[in-house]
Amino acid sequence: METSIFPAAANKQPAESRILLVLLFATGCTSMGIEVVWIRQFTPYLGTVVYAFGTILALYLFSNFAGSRVYRNWSRSHRPASDTVSALVGLFVLFPLVSVNPLFHLSKPMRLVLGIVPFSVSMGFLTPMLVDRWSGGDPEKAGSAYAVNVVGCILGPLLSGFLFLPLMSERWVLILFALPWLVLGGSPARSAGDRVPRKTVWQRMGSYPVALLAMLLVFVSGGYEDQFARHEVLRDNTATIVATGEGMQKRLLVNGVGMTTLTPIAKMMAHLPLAFLDHAPRNALAVCFGMGTTYRSLLSWNIPTTVVELVPSVPRMFWYYHADGPQLLRSPLSHVMIDDGRRYLERTTEQYDVITIDPPPPIEAAGSSLLYSEEFLSTVKQRLRPGGILQLWLPGGGDAVVEASIARAMTESFPHVRVFHGFWGWGYHFIASNDPILNRTAAQLVRRMPGKAVEDLTEWGPQPTAEGEFTSILNRELSLDQMIAEAPNAPALHDDWPANEYYVLRRRLSPAWGQYLLGQHSGPMRAGP
Repeated sequence: METSIFPAAANKQPAESRILLVLLFATGCTSMGIEVVWIRQFTPYLGTVVYAFGTILALYLFSNFAGSRVYRNWSRSHRPASDTVSALVGLFVLFPLVSVNPLFHLSKPMRLVLGIVPFSVSMGFLTPMLVDRWSGGDPEKAGSAYAVNVVGCILGPLLSGFLFLPLMSERWVLILFALPWLVLGGSPARSAGDRVPRKTVWQRMGSYPVALLAMLLVFVSGGYEDQFARHEVLRDNTATIVATGEGMQKRLLVNGVGMTTLTPIAKMMAHLPLAFLDHAPRNALAVCFGMGTTYRSLLSWNIPTTVVELVPSVPRMFWYYHADGPQLLRSPLSHVMIDDGRRYLERTTEQYDVITIDPPPPIEAAGSSLLYSEEFLSTVKQRLRPGGILQLWLPGGGDAVVEASIARAMTESFPHVRVFHGFWGWGYHFIASNDPILNRTAAQLVRRMPGKAVEDLTEWGPQPTAEGEFTSILNRELSLDQMIAEAPNAPALHDDWPANEYYVLRRRLSPAWGQYLLGQHSGPMRAGP
């Protein structure tokens, strides 16, 4: 009697049962493991907004469901034969190698569909097939089968995120996940007499072209960073970091999304609050490392400076952007903490004269609201020394609701707040304190700076003198009331009302409807958007 690698329930031997359970574990492990890879691969095209992950998840779940429905209809008239299905799973794992290749000019929807749908449909087809083969219709055994699958779903992201991705590129992680399925699809299935049946030989021959096509996908694939002539890449369990560019055109990319460039705006984030202090600074804290420009400027005041960065590889690129980076990191005044900025501030008991915060762009980025919310600002207040100043950067590109929401959060958190447009009229420098912020002139601000800090401030312009730099910022001071008046119904930004992150409906609705929705959530009870 002919058997396949997935024998009927009545004919299963213990070894064969174990194989089926291993494969059920592998389906869960592969599915969830490559989802972690997808997030890194598709982020350059979808961005870091909450809608990006939601789109990937929805497409995966819908396609998986469609595959399971196809299997249920197919199984009514066919006997399970999974050699070819296994080979196809291995092939489809590799499809993102093509769909995310920047050399192929595809639309964003096409990249997603090509990279996610074929694999998800095939896995939705294969998993219930394995469950049926192992359980033989026994619901208790089917539950055990899905339990094994769930264990794989739990371990897959852990293996992918904490073991594979820190050691190798996204390309090689996908190859690693695909290889067992390709091998399985081409392996011989034997009968009890150790003889390969003719039907199984043809099934195996059908899997060979699939393997050849998989090799072709590997050959033509390329990483997002390959489009840059000069680049350095670091990977860790949180992100893939790419440093690229020459001279003042250097860029920092985190998972393919541009974080910052070499800009005097980052220098002003340090010098503006320090120069406004009514006493000599004793220390400073920077939240978010970026290229290290703000951190470098804080150190130019010759004070102990701590920087908190979530992504471990980001500070390791300091040398690429600043020649004196390695020397500064070795300074006894320098302290680099790998941690979440908000969590660090909630746990530390240290007091700071200046705290500078530069949340990751864009303003709509998922999680960025946690560094703008009123709850976070309340924590910052506790970490400021008497007379201390917070500098919070708000990049341009948002809308009036976001700007008003953050401005209101600042005014409701601090009794003294001032806001200035950045260089070239782009973005906003908020400075806030529990104590009055003196109204100093540009010349007075410069006189408070040590010589090394003056050199740092004028290093990249745009003005030739430090006084000119400060003048260009002071002349761009805005009224907080004016910012709030642009969207008067916008509530202060809270953890449970991240108006900057959930923006699609608000921007697509008419202004009247947008104001109505905001009005519904301007009271003390704030529901999620």
